[in-house]
Amino acid sequence: MEIRLSGKIKKVDSRHAPEVSKQTGFPSAATHYTETPIDLHKELSINKDATFYIRVDDNAWADYNILKNDVLIIDRAIRSRFNDLALVVQEGEFKILRIPFDKEQETFTLWGVISYIIHAVR
Repeated sequence: MEIRLSGKIKKVDSRHAPEVSKQTGFPSAATHYTETPIDLHKELSINKDATFYIRVDDNAWADYNILKNDVLIIDRAIRSRFNDLALVVQEGEFKILRIPFDKEQETFTLWGVISYIIHAVR
């Protein structure tokens, strides 16, 4: 068996290039161990194209511990299950409710499942 390669050899797109430190004073021994920042969009979104962020403007949903200025991360691609918190359209308005055991008892249009609630502790 003979393997032949044809075409041009490609150069590596990205290559580590050492740089001179731009700091003043004694250099830290751990400068090359810096970590990348946490990207909340990457960490908290399962389906990026179907994820929406909504800021709450009042305390109407305090029963669900959703307060004014909280951010809801809503995923429209997640399948709803019993007792999930969800954003629904009911009587032409957005509402938050827990998905009932028998979905056919209530009339609503599921807009998306709330996957995370972000709120300030102060």
